[in-house]
Amino acid sequence: MYVMTIDQRGSTGDVDRVPGLLKDLGALSTSGRFERSVGDEVQGVVEHPDEVVEIALHALRSGHWYVGIGVGEVHQPLPASPREGSGPAFVAARAAVDRAKAAAAHVPLAVVAGGGRRGRPAPAAAAGGDAAAKNGDAASEAARASANAEAVLRLIGRLVQDRTAAQWKVVDVLRSVRQGPGVRQGQGGVHSGHGSQKIAAQKLGITEQSVSRAVLRSGWQEEWAARPAAAMLLSFANDSTEGDR
Repeated sequence: MYVMTIDQRGSTGDVDRVPGLLKDLGALSTSGRFERSVGDEVQGVVEHPDEVVEIALHALRSGHWYVGIGVGEVHQPLPASPREGSGPAFVAARAAVDRAKAAAAHVPLAVVAGGGRRGRPAPAAAAGGDAAAKNGDAASEAARASANAEAVLRLIGRLVQDRTAAQWKVVDVLRSVRQGPGVRQGQGGVHSGHGSQKIAAQKLGITEQSVSRAVLRSGWQEEWAARPAAAMLLSFANDSTEGDR
Protein backbone atom coordinates (compact mmCIF):
# COMPACT_ATOMS: atom_id res chain seq x y z
CA MET A 1 0.00 0.00 0.00
CA TYR A 2 1.09 3.60 -0.53
CA VAL A 3 0.54 6.59 1.72
CA MET A 4 1.08 10.01 0.15
CA THR A 5 1.68 13.11 2.22
CA ILE A 6 1.65 16.26 0.10
CA ASP A 7 2.49 19.57 1.77
CA GLN A 8 2.11 23.04 0.25
CA ARG A 9 5.31 24.95 -0.42
CA GLY A 10 5.57 28.49 0.92
CA SER A 11 2.06 28.30 2.34
CA THR A 12 2.54 31.21 4.77
CA GLY A 13 2.84 33.65 1.88
CA ASP A 14 0.42 31.97 -0.50
CA VAL A 15 -3.27 31.20 -0.82
CA ASP A 16 -4.66 27.90 0.48
CA ARG A 17 -4.27 25.51 -2.47
CA VAL A 18 -5.54 22.40 -0.68
CA PRO A 19 -9.18 22.56 -1.92
CA GLY A 20 -8.05 22.74 -5.54
CA LEU A 21 -5.61 19.86 -5.10
CA LEU A 22 -8.24 17.68 -3.41
CA LYS A 23 -10.59 18.31 -6.32
CA ASP A 24 -7.88 17.27 -8.79
CA LEU A 25 -6.99 14.15 -6.81
CA GLY A 26 -10.58 13.00 -6.87
CA ALA A 27 -10.34 12.77 -10.66
CA LEU A 28 -6.84 11.27 -10.76
CA SER A 29 -7.33 8.25 -8.52
CA THR A 30 -9.96 5.54 -8.34
CA SER A 31 -8.38 3.79 -5.35
CA GLY A 32 -7.12 6.70 -3.26
CA ARG A 33 -8.81 8.62 -0.48
CA PHE A 34 -7.37 12.05 0.24
CA GLU A 35 -8.21 14.78 2.73
CA ARG A 36 -6.60 17.68 4.50
CA SER A 37 -4.55 16.28 7.37
CA VAL A 38 -3.26 19.42 9.08
CA GLY A 39 -2.66 22.98 7.91
CA ASP A 40 -1.85 23.05 4.20
CA GLU A 41 -1.12 19.34 4.00
CA VAL A 42 -2.99 16.57 2.20
CA GLN A 43 -2.77 12.89 3.00
CA GLY A 44 -4.20 9.81 1.37
CA VAL A 45 -3.88 6.06 0.90
CA VAL A 46 -3.50 4.73 -2.65
CA GLU A 47 -3.67 1.12 -3.83
CA HIS A 48 -2.21 1.26 -7.34
CA PRO A 49 1.39 2.32 -8.05
CA ASP A 50 0.50 3.84 -11.44
CA GLU A 51 -1.90 6.18 -9.63
CA VAL A 52 0.87 7.14 -7.20
CA VAL A 53 3.00 8.14 -10.19
CA GLU A 54 0.11 10.09 -11.73
CA ILE A 55 -0.62 11.99 -8.51
CA ALA A 56 3.02 12.72 -7.75
CA LEU A 57 3.71 14.18 -11.21
CA HIS A 58 0.49 16.19 -11.14
CA ALA A 59 1.56 17.77 -7.84
CA LEU A 60 5.08 18.47 -9.13
CA ARG A 61 3.71 20.11 -12.26
CA SER A 62 2.43 23.19 -10.42
CA GLY A 63 5.57 23.67 -8.32
CA HIS A 64 3.45 24.27 -5.22
CA TRP A 65 3.91 20.96 -3.39
CA TYR A 66 6.34 18.74 -1.52
CA VAL A 67 5.53 15.11 -2.28
CA GLY A 68 6.23 12.32 0.20
CA ILE A 69 5.48 8.69 -0.69
CA GLY A 70 5.46 6.04 2.05
CA VAL A 71 5.52 2.40 0.98
CA GLY A 72 4.50 -0.51 3.17
CA GLU A 73 1.90 -1.88 5.51
CA VAL A 74 -1.25 0.04 6.42
CA HIS A 75 -3.19 -1.31 9.37
CA GLN A 76 -6.52 -2.83 8.40
CA PRO A 77 -9.35 -2.18 8.28
CA LEU A 78 -8.78 1.26 6.84
CA PRO A 79 -10.67 3.94 8.77
CA ALA A 80 -13.10 6.25 7.02
CA SER A 81 -10.61 9.11 7.37
CA PRO A 82 -6.95 8.80 6.25
CA ARG A 83 -6.06 11.00 9.23
CA GLU A 84 -7.02 8.13 11.52
CA GLY A 85 -4.91 5.58 9.64
CA SER A 86 -1.82 3.94 11.06
CA GLY A 87 0.95 1.59 10.06
CA PRO A 88 4.54 1.69 8.80
CA ALA A 89 3.55 3.33 5.50
CA PHE A 90 2.15 6.34 7.39
CA VAL A 91 5.39 6.72 9.34
CA ALA A 92 7.37 6.39 6.12
CA ALA A 93 5.23 9.02 4.36
CA ARG A 94 6.03 11.52 7.11
CA ALA A 95 9.74 10.81 6.76
CA ALA A 96 9.41 11.08 2.97
CA VAL A 97 7.77 14.51 2.93
CA ASP A 98 10.43 15.79 5.34
CA ARG A 99 13.10 14.53 2.93
CA ALA A 100 11.24 16.11 0.02
CA LYS A 101 11.46 19.47 1.79
CA ALA A 102 15.22 19.05 2.07
CA ALA A 103 15.33 18.47 -1.70
CA ALA A 104 13.22 21.55 -2.49
CA ALA A 105 15.98 23.15 -4.58
CA HIS A 106 15.82 20.15 -6.89
CA VAL A 107 12.69 18.01 -7.33
CA PRO A 108 10.77 18.04 -4.02
CA LEU A 109 9.79 14.38 -3.93
CA ALA A 110 10.94 11.45 -1.82
CA VAL A 111 10.03 7.78 -1.46
CA VAL A 112 10.59 5.90 1.81
CA ALA A 113 9.86 2.26 2.66
CA GLY A 114 8.23 1.56 6.02
CA GLY A 115 9.67 -1.20 8.17
CA GLY A 116 7.33 -4.15 8.58
CA ARG A 117 8.09 -5.08 12.18
CA ARG A 118 8.79 -1.91 14.08
CA GLY A 119 7.04 0.48 11.74
CA ARG A 120 10.02 2.81 11.37
CA PRO A 121 11.35 3.81 7.95
CA ALA A 122 14.12 1.52 6.78
CA PRO A 123 17.46 3.15 7.74
CA ALA A 124 18.87 2.70 4.24
CA ALA A 125 15.90 4.52 2.71
CA ALA A 126 16.17 7.38 5.16
CA ALA A 127 19.83 7.73 4.20
CA GLY A 128 19.08 7.75 0.48
CA GLY A 129 19.58 4.03 -0.08
CA ASP A 130 23.42 3.90 0.15
CA ALA A 131 23.43 1.20 2.84
CA ALA A 132 20.94 -0.96 0.98
CA ALA A 133 23.59 -2.47 -1.28
CA LYS A 134 25.42 -3.84 1.78
CA ASN A 135 22.52 -5.96 2.93
CA GLY A 136 20.35 -8.45 1.11
CA ASP A 137 17.43 -8.72 3.55
CA ALA A 138 13.86 -7.66 2.80
CA ALA A 139 14.19 -4.25 4.46
CA SER A 140 17.21 -3.41 2.34
CA GLU A 141 15.50 -4.66 -0.81
CA ALA A 142 12.54 -2.37 -0.03
CA ALA A 143 14.86 0.53 0.68
CA ARG A 144 16.78 -0.04 -2.54
CA ALA A 145 13.61 -0.26 -4.63
CA SER A 146 12.26 2.89 -2.95
CA ALA A 147 15.49 4.77 -3.64
CA ASN A 148 15.37 3.66 -7.28
CA ALA A 149 11.71 4.64 -7.62
CA GLU A 150 12.55 8.02 -6.13
CA ALA A 151 15.41 8.50 -8.61
CA VAL A 152 13.19 7.70 -11.60
CA LEU A 153 10.35 9.89 -10.32
CA ARG A 154 12.75 12.79 -9.79
CA LEU A 155 14.06 12.43 -13.33
CA ILE A 156 10.53 12.44 -14.74
CA GLY A 157 9.61 15.22 -12.33
CA ARG A 158 12.38 17.39 -13.76
CA LEU A 159 10.85 17.02 -17.22
CA VAL A 160 7.44 17.95 -15.82
CA GLN A 161 8.74 20.94 -13.87
CA ASP A 162 10.76 22.35 -16.77
CA ARG A 163 7.93 22.12 -19.30
CA THR A 164 6.76 25.53 -20.57
CA ALA A 165 3.15 26.70 -20.64
CA ALA A 166 3.12 26.43 -24.45
CA GLN A 167 4.45 22.87 -24.28
CA TRP A 168 1.84 21.96 -21.68
CA LYS A 169 -0.93 23.12 -24.02
CA VAL A 170 0.27 20.67 -26.64
CA VAL A 171 0.90 17.86 -24.14
CA ASP A 172 -2.54 18.24 -22.55
CA VAL A 173 -4.30 18.12 -25.91
CA LEU A 174 -2.27 15.14 -27.07
CA ARG A 175 -3.06 13.28 -23.88
CA SER A 176 -6.76 13.97 -24.25
CA VAL A 177 -6.57 12.62 -27.80
CA ARG A 178 -4.68 9.48 -26.74
CA GLN A 179 -6.75 8.83 -23.60
CA GLY A 180 -10.38 8.43 -24.46
CA PRO A 181 -13.17 7.67 -21.98
CA GLY A 182 -12.69 4.47 -20.02
CA VAL A 183 -8.89 4.41 -20.25
CA ARG A 184 -7.33 3.96 -16.81
CA GLN A 185 -4.90 6.56 -15.55
CA GLY A 186 -1.37 5.51 -16.31
CA GLN A 187 -2.24 3.94 -19.66
CA GLY A 188 -2.10 5.56 -23.07
CA GLY A 189 -0.29 8.74 -23.98
CA VAL A 190 3.07 7.10 -24.61
CA HIS A 191 3.07 7.54 -28.35
CA SER A 192 2.18 10.67 -30.27
CA GLY A 193 1.99 9.52 -33.86
CA HIS A 194 1.15 11.52 -36.94
CA GLY A 195 -2.60 11.11 -36.47
CA SER A 196 -2.59 12.37 -32.90
CA GLN A 197 -0.34 15.31 -33.73
CA LYS A 198 -2.56 16.28 -36.65
CA ILE A 199 -5.63 16.32 -34.40
CA ALA A 200 -3.78 18.30 -31.74
CA ALA A 201 -2.61 20.83 -34.32
CA GLN A 202 -6.18 21.30 -35.53
CA LYS A 203 -7.51 21.72 -31.99
CA LEU A 204 -4.82 24.27 -31.12
CA GLY A 205 -4.82 26.09 -34.45
CA ILE A 206 -1.09 25.55 -35.00
CA THR A 207 0.99 23.56 -37.48
CA GLU A 208 1.90 19.91 -37.08
CA GLN A 209 5.53 20.97 -37.11
CA SER A 210 4.90 23.14 -34.05
CA VAL A 211 3.26 20.23 -32.28
CA SER A 212 6.18 17.97 -33.20
CA ARG A 213 8.71 20.48 -31.83
CA ALA A 214 6.75 20.85 -28.59
CA VAL A 215 6.64 17.08 -28.13
CA LEU A 216 10.37 16.78 -28.72
CA ARG A 217 11.35 19.64 -26.40
CA SER A 218 8.89 18.76 -23.65
CA GLY A 219 10.20 15.23 -23.13
CA TRP A 220 6.62 13.98 -23.21
CA GLN A 221 7.40 10.64 -24.84
CA GLU A 222 10.32 10.08 -22.47
CA GLU A 223 8.06 10.82 -19.51
CA TRP A 224 5.45 8.28 -20.53
CA ALA A 225 8.05 5.67 -21.41
CA ALA A 226 9.52 6.01 -17.90
CA ARG A 227 6.26 6.05 -15.92
CA PRO A 228 5.85 2.24 -15.97
CA ALA A 229 9.39 1.86 -14.63
CA ALA A 230 8.58 4.10 -11.67
CA ALA A 231 5.35 2.18 -11.00
CA MET A 232 7.18 -1.15 -11.24
CA LEU A 233 9.80 -0.04 -8.72
CA LEU A 234 7.11 1.20 -6.33
CA SER A 235 5.35 -2.15 -6.65
CA PHE A 236 8.60 -4.00 -5.99
CA ALA A 237 9.27 -1.85 -2.92
CA ASN A 238 5.81 -2.64 -1.60
CA ASP A 239 6.25 -6.36 -2.21
CA SER A 240 9.60 -6.24 -0.43
CA THR A 241 8.12 -4.63 2.67
CA GLU A 242 5.71 -7.56 2.86
CA GLY A 243 8.70 -9.85 3.16
CA ASP A 244 9.90 -7.85 6.18
CA ARG A 245 6.74 -8.47 8.22
